[in-house]
Amino acid sequence: MPKKKAEETLNLDAILFKCRDILRAARNSGSFFEKRDMMLTLVFLRFIGEKFEDGIENLRNELVKQGLDPDDPDIKAAFLDDPTFTDGTYNLLPEARWSTIINTAAPNLNVALDTALSSIAANDSQLKGCFVKGTFTTRNLAPNDIKKLVDEVNKISHKTFGEEKDLIGRVYEYFLKEFAVNATKEEGEYYTPHDVVELIATMIEPFDGTLYDPCCGSGGMFIQSAELVKAKRGDISRINVYGQEKEPATYRLAKMNLALRGISHHLGDEADSSFTHDLHKGLYFNYIMANPPFNLKGWFNDNLKGDPRWTDYETPPESNANYAWILHILSHLKPLDGVAGFLLANGALGDSDTLAIRKKLIENDKVEAIIILPRELFITTDISVTLWVLNQNKKGGDYHGRALRNREHEILFMDLRTWTENPVKGENKKKVRLDADQIKRAADIYHTWQAEGTDGTHYEVPELYRSVGMTEIERNGWSLIPSKYIEFIDHDLEIDFPAEMQRIQAEMRDVIAQEKQSQKMLEDAFRGIGYGID
Repeated sequence: MPKKKAEETLNLDAILFKCRDILRAARNSGSFFEKRDMMLTLVFLRFIGEKFEDGIENLRNELVKQGLDPDDPDIKAAFLDDPTFTDGTYNLLPEARWSTIINTAAPNLNVALDTALSSIAANDSQLKGCFVKGTFTTRNLAPNDIKKLVDEVNKISHKTFGEEKDLIGRVYEYFLKEFAVNATKEEGEYYTPHDVVELIATMIEPFDGTLYDPCCGSGGMFIQSAELVKAKRGDISRINVYGQEKEPATYRLAKMNLALRGISHHLGDEADSSFTHDLHKGLYFNYIMANPPFNLKGWFNDNLKGDPRWTDYETPPESNANYAWILHILSHLKPLDGVAGFLLANGALGDSDTLAIRKKLIENDKVEAIIILPRELFITTDISVTLWVLNQNKKGGDYHGRALRNREHEILFMDLRTWTENPVKGENKKKVRLDADQIKRAADIYHTWQAEGTDGTHYEVPELYRSVGMTEIERNGWSLIPSKYIEFIDHDLEIDFPAEMQRIQAEMRDVIAQEKQSQKMLEDAFRGIGYGID
């Protein structure tokens, strides 16, 4: 009896894998970046088209509730032919709708796709600069190839994979990984996992005001923060996001991603470096969240000598941008109460060539918390990373309804490297994630340390966290390496060595006895059949 064919399940990675193979096999599909641009643009058209269709369906239902017939020509002309949406949904002209694209004949698809992009860009200023002119007609994929690609993308739906997910970011991450971009190098690109963003946002609570990311990538920080704001406060209009991105393709992706979510944003009119062309110069923000490229080289030029961002400290070393990012972030924090959470490679905690800057940051009481994260959180790099929290106000007061104590001249150190009990299955490399309970626990440790009534001089749990005063940090040469301050127990000292040796010796005696018995049984067996044993 033949086995039943396993039921196929819709899987995002499987769809993207098939798209990748279609593009790899297709003629004229271009470089990795051109392939990625095509895929991400297709996904954008799919998502924005689906939101439009959902918006129309909601309008039809609302008309029915009001006793109106949505199919009546007059009602249709008044409400549905040129609809107005209040939830950030874009009103797409017929040529830009996914229903038009999916029903276009294969030989006409490249032209139809570029026509849709032109229509969207022409009708919304927030999407200006999102698309490369002639994205599809320039490459001009064969009709069969572009049709197969569109049909696969048609399977990707927020209804299937979850409205709450950063799906465009997830597609972006997939193509970073599967097209083998070397993201461990300074020119590489990173996608910050959802759980890491959630940890940062849960700790610093960017619930209102302005949020800035100087290297915003695909906009994932903003999207996940907006989700947290909606969960906590319910109104993402209370947060206004600002960002900058150097890579043109990623800049366009961020604009698409934020536009889809209806998130008000200011990413500047172009893609450019935060160091050499700061698009938000002179602006100060309530919150900053960032995941800068680790250990970036080649960031410096002569125009940055004496730059105001580091005149109060020192010029960061040209060989590594880690402290340039720190000082850039600090320069944009609101002077009285700005808070920043950002990721850096662990080397920044104790580099000798940045000692003078680090010392002054600590003396000026800018550093509030240092949290080492588990090693395998990222797909695109396995480098060990640290979450830094800077705070312009460690004096205490009210913060989002919490009464904070004076934490001046204290820094909270946390070491989460052992939080690796949640492996992620189905990845090509080892990966772990932080679950909701772990994120809450880490945030609770930080918030309790901040709270009135906590004694910072005795706030510690061995091997996990400890509050440390400036005098001790000075004694340790202004190092911010948590293992210099958190107590680590030598578990070998807990072993009863005489008893352990007795146990091992007893086990060895048992093994030897069993081997002798087996040898005797073998000899007896051979003798029983007439063979001697020499």
